[in-house]
Amino acid sequence: MATLLYQDKEQPLQKRVEDLLSRMTLDEKIAQLSGIWVYEVLDDSHFSAEKAAAKMGHGIGQITRIAGASNLDPESCAQIANEIQRYLIENTRLGIPAIVHEESCSGFMAKGATCFPQAIGLASTWDPELVKAMGAVIKTQMKAAGAHQALAPLMDVTRDPRWGRTEETFGEDPYLVARMGVAYIQGLQGEGPHNGILATGKHLVGYGISEGGMNWAPAHIPERELREVYLYPFEAAVKEARIASIMPAYHELDGVPCHSSKKLLTEILRDEWGFNGLVVSDYFAINMLYEYHKLYPDKKLAAQKALEAGVDIELPSTDCYGSPLKMAVEEGLVSEAMIDRVVARILAHKFQLGLFEQPYVEPAKTKEVFDIPEQRKLACQIAQKSIVLLKNENQLLPLNKDINAIAVIGPNAHNTRHMIGDYAYPCHIESLALMNDAFDTAKPDHLDPTGVEQFVPMISIVDGIKAKVSAHTKVYYAKGCEVTGEATDGFREAVEAAQKADVAIVVVGDKSGLVPDCTSGEARDRADLNLTGKQEELIKAVYATGTPVVVVLVNARPLSINWLDEHVPAIVEAWLPGEEGARAVADVLFGDVNPGGKLPITFPRTVGQVPVYYAHKPSGGRSHWLSDYVECSTKPLYPFGYGLSYTTFEYSHLQITPEKVGVDGTVHIQVDVTNTGQLEGDEVVQLYVHVQAENVTRPVKELKGFKRITLKPSETKTVVFTLAVAQLGFYDEHMNFVVEPGKIDVMVGSSSEDIRVEGQFEISGEKTVVTNKKFMTEVTVK
Repeated sequence: MATLLYQDKEQPLQKRVEDLLSRMTLDEKIAQLSGIWVYEVLDDSHFSAEKAAAKMGHGIGQITRIAGASNLDPESCAQIANEIQRYLIENTRLGIPAIVHEESCSGFMAKGATCFPQAIGLASTWDPELVKAMGAVIKTQMKAAGAHQALAPLMDVTRDPRWGRTEETFGEDPYLVARMGVAYIQGLQGEGPHNGILATGKHLVGYGISEGGMNWAPAHIPERELREVYLYPFEAAVKEARIASIMPAYHELDGVPCHSSKKLLTEILRDEWGFNGLVVSDYFAINMLYEYHKLYPDKKLAAQKALEAGVDIELPSTDCYGSPLKMAVEEGLVSEAMIDRVVARILAHKFQLGLFEQPYVEPAKTKEVFDIPEQRKLACQIAQKSIVLLKNENQLLPLNKDINAIAVIGPNAHNTRHMIGDYAYPCHIESLALMNDAFDTAKPDHLDPTGVEQFVPMISIVDGIKAKVSAHTKVYYAKGCEVTGEATDGFREAVEAAQKADVAIVVVGDKSGLVPDCTSGEARDRADLNLTGKQEELIKAVYATGTPVVVVLVNARPLSINWLDEHVPAIVEAWLPGEEGARAVADVLFGDVNPGGKLPITFPRTVGQVPVYYAHKPSGGRSHWLSDYVECSTKPLYPFGYGLSYTTFEYSHLQITPEKVGVDGTVHIQVDVTNTGQLEGDEVVQLYVHVQAENVTRPVKELKGFKRITLKPSETKTVVFTLAVAQLGFYDEHMNFVVEPGKIDVMVGSSSEDIRVEGQFEISGEKTVVTNKKFMTEVTVK
């Protein structure tokens, strides 16, 4: 059989696209605009050609979560992926392969894949290179299993920790979110489509500051703040990382749902930023335009409006972009030319991925790249660096490994399930049946919501401690209570354990996931930010024994832990640390690792402070004129960027050159950092600026650079930030992005509140509209 033009890899991409598109029927084109769940073509976990004929006889654009919506191991995922691709190539008229997408918030969401710390923990490392390395592991594992697109990272700037998905984000600051997100994208996408995975930035935009902190609720964001804060990481992802895909958010902005916003998805994303990738819907979100938002009377109008706004692909399965969209075309509501433009984009990505030349993977080789020792080592390193020391009164930590007796207490002390995030494999398998009930879709066959035993090998924190201490150390364990509920019958055992010990380690926090008994995760929003259930009462009961108490938080969002901060001598924030989290926590508790993580999000004293964040305007951050609330201080419990160490650091010799610079210039900000303590440790050197603008108010501080460094005792390193003046631009009163002449305050320190050295430089010249934005500050260490 003669090779058709589109099948010839030597032909230019555009010609291949045009040739294939010219051969397609309307049904074949529309089939490319949506996908199917993997279980829709499975029968008892085996590929069914009969089901495939019914679901993708005209081809299909995407396959949803072969790994993440089944109980298949990686080798079986690869086999099923091959069978699906073989069916499409050999049994559909034009032989167009599908893109397989998967979730990967804290690692590839698959049985047997490496489970890294949840994203809020990744952000606490303040180490983009580690995040990039994690992305590269996810890329390798996904490609081996036959996947092509990751629905990650979240680029949401989160300033309301009541929101259940706070844990999936990189925190409250647009620069930090952008820096970590770009690194993640670079790790995933590699050097190009043939070598990488298509990353998907989500959720465009403002999802993390919703009304009441509630999932899918409206967000109320003025345009200047929208552009400077919430759109900033997405713009960086498009322009710096060349991200391949974007996912809009479920909610609405000023009455317009993001999935029907032409302003967001076409005017800003494509026309202003030059994005040429794919826009994929969030799951069921096109249908929600009429069913949830009550915006359109039926699926047909919802499909029309979403397509016109700029949504290319409907996920997870064919619904509005199926027969309703075909009806819209036949009735003249949607032109076939519009369909052609979208299909051409989809086909171009399939060609760029090399799917027509290499549609298959090698199942037998999957085990070579799944959770191998070097990947677990990386997971452990990230977990170690994600841990934040919140309090260490009288240097209670690190503990001596030869201690006589330790009590390890709490609902998260001996529970591996609670150490992982909501988009880790076991958590999502728990939720899949519930999600299908909620959305009235086909149910997967033979889904077994098992524990983490079938996920990856893990140990609990109590076992990590037992492995760390000396042979003669007695370790007493007591659960005490559950994460939720009112039961206190376990308190007596916990108190008895504490009374026999020299120190009590109380491990409390969250259970993350998407089902009703979870305390964090998608749709698990909070009305308060205290420890749930009877966990604080458990800590108080243990504290009353007089035994020194160390609290380890295995939690998903900032908590209001005022009593703990006032009374408990040591508090360790471990977040959701993943498969190697127990070892990492033990390493920190006993001093094999000196904690150096910093908070990527502010801890409020009370939920009544929310939203509370460091980059507020001059008129914010306090209640004028008496400053504080009636009940409490307006200051946060722990500020953005905060984190202690077992050693101390001194900042000195700030140099800023030049002292005066033009609007198109760069400034070098140099500082010496010295370890003045007795132990080697990490410090995150943070650069903040304040821009003194003329007609619009500016935040009191804005993060513009950071660097995590390791210093031996008495060692000094010089950190140099190279800051482009264009990075200091903002939207003026006319919504032009400008740089203005004037003084710039420079602050370098250990947190947003712990500023160690300060200086100034001046921007000279005229007010200038910036057309070539700069996003990232170059940092070098001498």
